[in-house]
Amino acid sequence: MQYHLGRYSFLERLMVIILMFGMSYCHSIQRIKECGLTCFHTGGINCRKVTFAKQSFFCRTPPRSLPSDVLQNMKLSTVMKCSGKRWCSLYINVNGTVILNEHVRGVEICVMTLSSSQTECESVRFSHKSKKLDSHKVHIQFNCFEVGIGQQVYVTMKTLPNYCYVELEKYHNVEGCDNKDVENNIMSCLAGKLDYLVDEEKKSITIHVSDIIEGFDYNVRLCWKRFICKDIGAHALIKADNTVRSVTLRYAEILPCLCIEGWSAIPDSRRARICPFKHDANSIWNSITYNSVTQTLAWQSLCPVNATVSLCWMTDQNDTCVNFSNSLGTMNDKVLYTQVDYHPRLCAKLTTNMDSQVRCPFAHEHFPGWNVSIADTDSFAEIKITSKINASFILRLCNRTKLTSCDCLNIFASVPVVASSYAILNLSSDICGSNLCIQVSRSDVNYSVPVNICNIPCRPQEQSSDEASSLEIFLLTSVLLILIAIFSFVGCILLSVNYRKKLQEKGSFKIKVKHMSSGVASSLEQTVSIMFAQMEDK
Repeated sequence: MQYHLGRYSFLERLMVIILMFGMSYCHSIQRIKECGLTCFHTGGINCRKVTFAKQSFFCRTPPRSLPSDVLQNMKLSTVMKCSGKRWCSLYINVNGTVILNEHVRGVEICVMTLSSSQTECESVRFSHKSKKLDSHKVHIQFNCFEVGIGQQVYVTMKTLPNYCYVELEKYHNVEGCDNKDVENNIMSCLAGKLDYLVDEEKKSITIHVSDIIEGFDYNVRLCWKRFICKDIGAHALIKADNTVRSVTLRYAEILPCLCIEGWSAIPDSRRARICPFKHDANSIWNSITYNSVTQTLAWQSLCPVNATVSLCWMTDQNDTCVNFSNSLGTMNDKVLYTQVDYHPRLCAKLTTNMDSQVRCPFAHEHFPGWNVSIADTDSFAEIKITSKINASFILRLCNRTKLTSCDCLNIFASVPVVASSYAILNLSSDICGSNLCIQVSRSDVNYSVPVNICNIPCRPQEQSSDEASSLEIFLLTSVLLILIAIFSFVGCILLSVNYRKKLQEKGSFKIKVKHMSSGVASSLEQTVSIMFAQMEDK
């Protein structure tokens, strides 16, 4: 069987925290009239406080007859001593038990304040009678170590002389102003109440102070809250005898960490602090700087911001910001991006635990860098890249799947352009249509906003001279063949008609035709004979 301990629901944990807070707030602190040293022993052992320098860090080897538990049961608590209303002080009350031994002449109690490492020690000596009362227990109480509100202290109890590994140690947290007894009885816990009125036009804050300690001056200042509240120079002192308890302080800019602090002019007094603009994150964007020479985009907030930041580029429709790869960073102190192309559509995305915001720091400024355009000539389309700086560009052919995205098909050109000049690229006739785009971006920087040239016009394909000549020959040949076919057809028809007529006339003119044929033949023979005779005479 297995037991799972320590698993509580959220509600149970919340109840425990509330209970602990309530116990801390309602915990009463013991009052004392005087502080001092007290020893309790039935045999009448006397002890006295002696003052000498704190023991060195070096220790002695304990004798074998010295028990290891000669010091026992050290307990710590906070006590309060008052001399009037709200004039009270806090002390550490140290209780412990010592087993008497011939090798122990007393104890040393030390209290170190962890915040300042300041140490205070007191030594307690036993009377000579203690040597006869070995193994008897003496209870010691000392409550004269004054401490501050909310401090954490480290308490040690060692033997006199100091034997190695024979000591007791313990930490103790002094109650703070959140404890009811401390709040009502320690003057420095009365921090005062602050009310304010902001005039954004004059960049000033008017602060009214109430519920402060009478008879003391009161400080008011503006500060930037980081690990501590850093002074920014806006400070005022309200005198104790001043009936007007309002001051006006000026600020340079509104920041989430810009706070108002107020406290009474007494040592270790509690401070009242309010931060009017802690939910106003718009001013964080003002800390973006760009160096055009080094092409570096830096972002250093004056306030600590628990957020992530990334670079992105806004689409032509201004409805989507596409993230650059490998640009996500955490805003701890300073965010730095190198080799950034200055562009109006270059943006930054700030994401906190509350929301996400996108700002384009160069959107309303004149773009001094480069531009790309397309021109449609009589014979082809051309891409023109104009640049005011030395830059290298890469051109990609991509397939537009959506209005905001373009899937790269291949890289078809890389073009360097010197400052204040341009480059022209002619596009082949097969690069056209609504689905193909030319994407242009800089290749010599880490972050460059891509520019898409889409809807490239398509033109009819031009034919070569050889193709045109072949087509002309083909057309002429076709026409001739058609004409020959037509004439042949017409000729066949005419011959057929003529042949029929001859068949009809054949019977009646047969003799005549034969006679005429004989006559013609004899005539032709005579003519041919004459022609050959003449040729021979010649």
